[in-house]
Amino acid sequence: MSASIGQTLLQKIDDGREKAISFLQQMIAIPSVTGDEAKIQKFLADYMTKIGLDVDTWETDWEALKKHPAYRPVDRGYEGRPNIVATLKGSGGGRSLLLNGHTDVIPVGGGEGWSDNPWSATIKNGRIYGRGSADMKSGVASHIMAVESLLAAGLKPKGDVYINIVVDEEVSGHGTLDTVVRGYKADAGISGETSDLAVQPACIGRIWFEIEIHGKPAGIQKRYEGISGIELGNKITKAVADLEAKRVATVTHPLYPNPLDTLPCIIGSFSAGNYPSAFPANCLLKGSIGTVPGEDHEGVKQSLVEQVARAAAEDPWMMLNPPKVRFVGYDAQASEIPRDHPIVKTVSKNYKEVTGRDPEISGRQGAADTRFLNRYANTPTVIFGPGSTAVMHADDEYVSIADYLTAIKVVALSICDWCGVDRR
Repeated sequence: MSASIGQTLLQKIDDGREKAISFLQQMIAIPSVTGDEAKIQKFLADYMTKIGLDVDTWETDWEALKKHPAYRPVDRGYEGRPNIVATLKGSGGGRSLLLNGHTDVIPVGGGEGWSDNPWSATIKNGRIYGRGSADMKSGVASHIMAVESLLAAGLKPKGDVYINIVVDEEVSGHGTLDTVVRGYKADAGISGETSDLAVQPACIGRIWFEIEIHGKPAGIQKRYEGISGIELGNKITKAVADLEAKRVATVTHPLYPNPLDTLPCIIGSFSAGNYPSAFPANCLLKGSIGTVPGEDHEGVKQSLVEQVARAAAEDPWMMLNPPKVRFVGYDAQASEIPRDHPIVKTVSKNYKEVTGRDPEISGRQGAADTRFLNRYANTPTVIFGPGSTAVMHADDEYVSIADYLTAIKVVALSICDWCGVDRR
């Protein structure tokens, strides 16, 4: 890509600043909690059709998807919840690039804790606020705006560019998995997940689990004859914390220099008893484990089972009535591509071109759909997005407007460098 083409493209993005901001605000204003993605997917499919892309929308065949080894059980199917791939066909001779992102967001409840309506897309102090602003509607918007800016600048890529926008990421990742099943792949990919504009060749894994504990029932007057589920649950909670301490001390990865932040192994929900004046004989613990690339995913699960068994063997009641460990819900493997992969170098180069600074090269401290693209689609994918992992899922979630505009520029230049480009 010549310097003049790059400058023309960056100027076009600067000229379209207000349009890009308005577009993201429109996206945020559409509620799209997981399971309710139909409206925003139609909005984006229509928009991308209008700017001249070839748009493929489809609903996941739930029964067919269940046959894939990466499928994880979910409570509902995909009727009325389409995935999207919008294609900008290349002129030929260039490498293809897939831009991946999701539009589903986590619930907001009644909006408690928010300073404004969670869907307001209010602008304050250089930030756009609202659920999904960071995770990850700004990432999706940066992909669409990058491609639209390319077209507006009179440029055509040599390689094909795919904008992949999926549903159900927050629960399962099945939208991206089904994109792979549908046959989409590319020479490389960029995921717009939250990265604070760091270039991230890796993401952690996440394993959800439940531990069911049964004590000995008793009446409240004869409570001393019972075995409290709360007391047993406290012992198992401590055992899980001890496992975290062991993992933090022994598990390492060069992209994750702070294992305490990277490897949570916690009980996030502790439920015991069901009535104020009844003895709490039973307990249900729910938690999650973080993993890093290179770990044995199933082995990590087994380490939890063994840790709980050891703790139970030290208790006279649980020795004979062992807790039951189940792995249910979210189950995502860690994933990475080489730090020196060409797509990592391309995005890093263009970040420096836009900002004048070398990017932070790190691992994402959250799971990502890149695991499906890397493992099943032969599409090595780097994470680069304007949202912050620190504020995703938080009340008063926001994205920096400056970071959003930077992401558009970096992605647009990266398309040119990776795919090659001609003037139309």
